[in-house]
Amino acid sequence: MAANKVIDLIRNAGVVGAGGAGFPTHVKLDAEVDTLIANGAECEPLLEVDQQLMKYKAREFVSALADARELLGAKKAVIALKSKYKEEIASINKVLKDYQQIEIFEMENFYPAGDEQQIVYEVTGRIIPEGGIPLMVNTVVINIETLVNVNKALKGKNLTEKYLTINGEVKNPQTLKVPLGTSLKKIIDLAGGATVKDYKLIDGGPMMGKLVNIEDVVTKTTKGILVLPADHKIIIDRSVPIENDIRRSVSVCCQCRACTDVCPRNLLGHSLEPHMIMRGVAYGIDTDKDLFTQADLCCECGACDTWGCPMGLHPRSIIVEVKKQLAENGYRREDNPEVDSVHPMREYRQIPVSRLVSRLGIKEYDSHFPFSDKNVEIKRVELPLTQHIGAPASPVVKVGDLVKKGDLIAEIPADSLGANIHAAIDGKIKSLGKSIVIER
Repeated sequence: MAANKVIDLIRNAGVVGAGGAGFPTHVKLDAEVDTLIANGAECEPLLEVDQQLMKYKAREFVSALADARELLGAKKAVIALKSKYKEEIASINKVLKDYQQIEIFEMENFYPAGDEQQIVYEVTGRIIPEGGIPLMVNTVVINIETLVNVNKALKGKNLTEKYLTINGEVKNPQTLKVPLGTSLKKIIDLAGGATVKDYKLIDGGPMMGKLVNIEDVVTKTTKGILVLPADHKIIIDRSVPIENDIRRSVSVCCQCRACTDVCPRNLLGHSLEPHMIMRGVAYGIDTDKDLFTQADLCCECGACDTWGCPMGLHPRSIIVEVKKQLAENGYRREDNPEVDSVHPMREYRQIPVSRLVSRLGIKEYDSHFPFSDKNVEIKRVELPLTQHIGAPASPVVKVGDLVKKGDLIAEIPADSLGANIHAAIDGKIKSLGKSIVIER
């Protein structure tokens, strides 16, 4: 199939990165590199989407990986996953005998192994420049679930469904497939309901996930929903107002630099020093722009919070707020300097996931779950027009229209970065706004 035809199919299907910020996949694959990495590390505790897709959907994602390698002109494709994924490795190896120029790279069980800057260094030995992307070192990184969606797109199937793990205080933790736009309340119901009365929800994993409401919905980047007691430490830490975090930082931070010592980006040799940002917040971002624009290098992994600070402060929250203020004031880093070498202690400061799970207080939820590929019947979906990096999609339907699952309902604005959105169920358009609501 011609390269432009492949790109068009992926673009038209609305495929974006299945986790993280949701970068449009048709843009990522419109390049030339020598190495393509399939990211199967899935370093967040309690989530198993990519692990289970590697086990149960190996043929689909490897086929898409081969197509993507050819599209990029890459000399090789590498499936990077943790060596502890024995069943997944066995499943993939059964498929790889039918493919060439694809290999497996086994990683240790450390956090955050799935950060694309970490995975590029582990696989290739190349250090991405500060604030840069894998393309700068002749590499592209793509998520396992994203590859499954690429495989569907190349068969003419638009993106209408999402795999996610529902875990925590629910009766039946599991990984399942649901229509995009499904309410989180329905997700909890599908898992048998909550096992505690007073709970909060996190969209994502316990380290990088965000607090969400039960009225929120599944989007293209939802990897998991964690149901935790309202008084769990993870919930309490996420609930601290930023004003309180700043006051505590100014008054309590002892400048021990433990947050910097465990920062994965600092250990890659990048000039990000969280303890210095913690020191500077008392004076405001106007006082030292060079210092505060370090914040743009942060991947928001939370290692500085959970594994670093002995005072119980939240450097990650401070840095996220600094990023926000930098954007509001139009401040940004001027360049992307290259990095010569990683920190000499990097190998010894990687965070063991098993110990991280204990420190987070989530060991009781850390087990393997059933995987279901069954279609779930949903009567109502709400599809946000922004489920990706870039401009919101523009509706191409009106209230009252009847649509079928897979129909285009919102498209990328002309010459804009973004992704198309398709009907996730058969039904009628009930409302338009920042989201499109469809009911059967």
